[in-house]
Amino acid sequence: MENINYNRVGLSDSILLDLYKKLLKPRLVEEKMLILIRQGKVSKWFSGIGQEAIAVGVTSVLERDEYILPMHRNLGVFTSRDIPLHRLFSQWQGKANGFTKGRDRSFHFGTQEYNIVGMISHLGPQLGIADGIALAHKLRKEQKITAVFTGEGATSEGDFHEALNVASVWKLPVLFIIENNGYGLSTPTNEQYNCENLADRGVGYGMESYVLDGNNILEMYTTLHDLAVSMRQNPRPILIEAKTFRMRGHEEASGTKYIPQELFDMWKVKDPVENYQNYLLEQHILTPALIEEITAAFNAEINADWAKVQEEPAIEAFEAEELNDVYAPHQPEQHHPSTATKEIRYIDAISEGLKESMDRYPNLVIMGQDVAEYGGAFKITQGFVEAFGKERVRNTPICESIIVSAAMGLSINNAKAVVEMQFADFVSTGFNPIVNLLAKSHYRWLEKADVVVRMPCGGGTQAGPFHSQTNEAWFTKTPGLKVVYPAFPADAKGLLTAAIEDPNPVMFFEHKQLYRSITQHVPEGYYTLPLGKAATIKEGNQLTIIAFGAAVHWALHYLEAHPEVSADLIDLRSLQPLDTETIYASVKKTNRCIILQEDTLFGGISSDLSALIMENCFEYLDAPVKRVASMETPIPFMKNLEDQYLPINRFAAAVTDVLAY
Repeated sequence: MENINYNRVGLSDSILLDLYKKLLKPRLVEEKMLILIRQGKVSKWFSGIGQEAIAVGVTSVLERDEYILPMHRNLGVFTSRDIPLHRLFSQWQGKANGFTKGRDRSFHFGTQEYNIVGMISHLGPQLGIADGIALAHKLRKEQKITAVFTGEGATSEGDFHEALNVASVWKLPVLFIIENNGYGLSTPTNEQYNCENLADRGVGYGMESYVLDGNNILEMYTTLHDLAVSMRQNPRPILIEAKTFRMRGHEEASGTKYIPQELFDMWKVKDPVENYQNYLLEQHILTPALIEEITAAFNAEINADWAKVQEEPAIEAFEAEELNDVYAPHQPEQHHPSTATKEIRYIDAISEGLKESMDRYPNLVIMGQDVAEYGGAFKITQGFVEAFGKERVRNTPICESIIVSAAMGLSINNAKAVVEMQFADFVSTGFNPIVNLLAKSHYRWLEKADVVVRMPCGGGTQAGPFHSQTNEAWFTKTPGLKVVYPAFPADAKGLLTAAIEDPNPVMFFEHKQLYRSITQHVPEGYYTLPLGKAATIKEGNQLTIIAFGAAVHWALHYLEAHPEVSADLIDLRSLQPLDTETIYASVKKTNRCIILQEDTLFGGISSDLSALIMENCFEYLDAPVKRVASMETPIPFMKNLEDQYLPINRFAAAVTDVLAY
């Protein structure tokens, strides 16, 4: 393998020298880290030695307010953005002066101050975030690009393909950078994909792509500089494959024994720092004395900042602070309902809530399959394109995962997003970014996730196992998500507007059987209802019935048919946060409780509700808490099977049993 051939193509000496300094600094930091890890002073390290030219080249062509989304081996991104080293050291050491309060490590963080969004370990969502950030820029007609990194390993993930496809279809100014360093953890590229160049995949998505020498800082810089200028003027995505090699293990503990020595020998002669330094010496831009001076200054900075971090105390654990940081702070403004009402269906109330929120928030974007001209599978957004335009009411390809990630990108870049799952069942293909990205972002690095995911759900319509689930329990378990499940039109409208106002991620469940079967007098105009507050629908003294969604109506029908039963009927409305105050007060009054849910019994939220009541109201109970739920099977298609599956017909007997206990 030949040494690197450089072509300065008119670059000034000052630019060449600046690139050298940007290459050298992360190399020297890494060398310090390798010493410290051998000394046991650093617990884990993902080395980017040999790959510095990629991170430095990309970052150097971006404007300071353009977002960049790096990965494990991109220390050069952080140093090129001039993040103080002591803050990086604090982050790696889990100190309070880092970016995650000791809650996450290495480069698993972001910082709005430096327009950097760090990765999560699941890799793929990073690409979708870039799509969303770029979309927000494009909607505001800002001539900005977004750069996002991935390794060759993650190009096998579905999110990679989804992100490229969405960026191409929407003509988003995203610079996708594949750092192809030869290996996953220990898996070589010939076991990962079967094409010569990963950049060739760009053809399939109708986008430009280039293969670059990832160790040649001048090739990286000059090519990307010209592309960045072009992308700002003519927004579009571009795919870059930067060929390089990982000179250390996946992380230091994994070693490198699985890599043939001849590969190291081949790539050592292409070291991006050493080669470029020699080139600048030949060009008389560097001298040995200047190299020594620059190196000494960086080492002094590194050592001083490391010493500074050693003086910082270990992170302290405060329970209240940990709990408070799960959600972004939000003091909801009260928007009281109008006294003027009109009788509308549940589905119309959802549509009105969306429409009035779109009017109120010009930065709100609705995304989902067929939500534009078609109006969505249930026609909830019918007429929205005419009212708000296709830029804000966006049909998406069938790719739930990357659309959820893109919604996070919109939130990061000062927009709001509502994502419609065509059916709640389909959220499974977007599960990862919901539970690992949206839910954890504020806790990890204090970044809001201003996203509402609409979830048309539920049985009773003979839609079978893939269109009828009520899967709220998948999300009530995950700290950081809010879960709302209204049963009435007025609640649906006011809770949806409140969810959209809230800067935290909200899973908003809409029972599709209620869409056109339930009507109510609903306040006209914009109003909100507080999340986390249950409603007491009926009052009595014999029994507390707790329900949500369609189950509220099942309980109502039972009570109307059995006037001899005196019961409090509590409609939870919000499952996370949960109104335990209303629940406990009712149980302490009636001394008996039934929880009715449509979901299957085991692992459903009724199990937690039962446990909470037993733990907090045990001495008030005159009977065990009873849970009534669907059968422990997938939901079937045929009506007689679905009727047997749902708990409606088992509820009356349960009430009798509890009252007779």
